[in-house]
Amino acid sequence: MEQVMEKATFGAGCFWGVEAAFRRIPGVIDTAVGYAGGTLDNPTYRDVCSGTTGHAEVVEVTYDPEQVSYEQLLNVFWDNHNPTTRNRQGPDVGSQYRSAIFFHTPDQQTIAQASKERLDQNGRFRRPIVTEITRASTFYRAEEYHQRYLEKRGLAHCHI
Repeated sequence: MEQVMEKATFGAGCFWGVEAAFRRIPGVIDTAVGYAGGTLDNPTYRDVCSGTTGHAEVVEVTYDPEQVSYEQLLNVFWDNHNPTTRNRQGPDVGSQYRSAIFFHTPDQQTIAQASKERLDQNGRFRRPIVTEITRASTFYRAEEYHQRYLEKRGLAHCHI
């Protein structure tokens, strides 16, 4: 019987470094960078960067749940950005850089909410977590030059 792959979608600032972090995880079968959560059909990078479409830069992760759990993917998500800054990651400012979890199933929603609550309560972050947790909407794949951007430039092993 063939194993069914699952998808997870995360917004954690500029998608280049986030994608590289997920690609290093055993059990992650594939990644794609793109846009989700907005109102414009088939947005371009320029559209999203305008800040007017409502999209977030996201990474869509295809994974084998027998090799890596959704909880483990969430840990990578939390470890690779600051979930306490609204619409900002480092020098990148705008709603397209917001911290967001786009869940694909009710189980993912439950696990994501519990994970966020645990982190908010355990004091790991000094400020409240502002990460939005919303149902996955249409994923629009970004232009090809954005896919595996850091890998193509020999920077995929840098911690961004």
